[in-house]
Amino acid sequence: MKRKIFAPEHEEFRATVRSFLAKEVLPHYEQWEKDGIVSRDAWRAAGKQGLLGFAVPEEYGGGGTPDFRYSAVLAEEFTRAGAPGLALGLHNDIIGPYLTGLATEEQKRRWLPGFCDGSLITAIAMTEPGAGSDLQGIRTHAEDRGDHWLLNGSKTFISSGILADLVIVVAKTTPEGGAHGLSLLVVERGMDGFERGRNLDKIGQKAQDTAELFFHDVRVPKENLLGDLNGAFAHLMTNLAQERLSIAVSGIAAAEHVLELTTEYVKEREAFGRPLARLQHIRFEIAEMATECAVTRTFLDRCIEDHARGELDAVHASMAKWWATELQKRVADRCLQLHGGYGYMAEYPVARAFTDGRIQTIYGGTTEIMKEIIGRAVLG
Repeated sequence: MKRKIFAPEHEEFRATVRSFLAKEVLPHYEQWEKDGIVSRDAWRAAGKQGLLGFAVPEEYGGGGTPDFRYSAVLAEEFTRAGAPGLALGLHNDIIGPYLTGLATEEQKRRWLPGFCDGSLITAIAMTEPGAGSDLQGIRTHAEDRGDHWLLNGSKTFISSGILADLVIVVAKTTPEGGAHGLSLLVVERGMDGFERGRNLDKIGQKAQDTAELFFHDVRVPKENLLGDLNGAFAHLMTNLAQERLSIAVSGIAAAEHVLELTTEYVKEREAFGRPLARLQHIRFEIAEMATECAVTRTFLDRCIEDHARGELDAVHASMAKWWATELQKRVADRCLQLHGGYGYMAEYPVARAFTDGRIQTIYGGTTEIMKEIIGRAVLG
């Protein structure tokens, strides 16, 4: 089915993204995978190309457009290229809204120009060794010391944690407040007591640095409180719909792409003297996956349209995230099986799609959390 959600300017942007990938990303990606981190030069190149800060007002160096369809194009093309390590979606779609929506005028002028030109890489630190989806379990805490906050604690599984120049940290600022006693504090590179631990060794997305972060008596200026004091829970809930939609968009794009690769493979690969595509079982497998992808794509495009108009709610974002990422996982597994032994070889794109995509049902809220959100909404 022909997609109808993009205008000519979005397709022009798609061509720009593909050119950027061909020039600035793909020639270096294998080395980034070995290094476990991407080059800062790639971030600066992305800034020069206008791939950062779509929704940031022009006065701060951004694109001045909140149209999420540009983010969708970026996510689709990076996914099809098999290059999730340069985490532009995390920067633009997940962290960007906190800075544009919550920052004071002084904070915007201090942070947003670098955010848009690629000289200031961002991360958000929520997850702790003992607290993932459960915000009430957060132990990282900050004491009010008059002109600053004294921050102590640790975080783990933080995407872009090694490269990040600016980290939005979720910390407890009112001990008795539970999930409603949390605030967002911005920790900047170079602050005394802010240390980075290991660049964690993952099974996939190896070019994406993922780190442990430690805070030992970090003096965070009062000017670095982002949003309302003790308002982190509400702020986090406000921005989760876009985060989950962004993950869902890459999920369906990944499923479609690995299916395309596998369709071509079974046409060419022979077994028992004829192409695999001639076997009924193979045709049925491809037919099932193609149908599931088509149905999911229709729903995701509707969600993208709704979000571009500011109408996507948390429940449908959760549906999109759950369904698209579980489909991605299922399609990657079935496509690897259809590749046989070759699918287990790291040099084949299907193998990387299998390992890179496995995290999708976990971060941004697990599938189980998505179902809980949907179930509560339906049942009351």
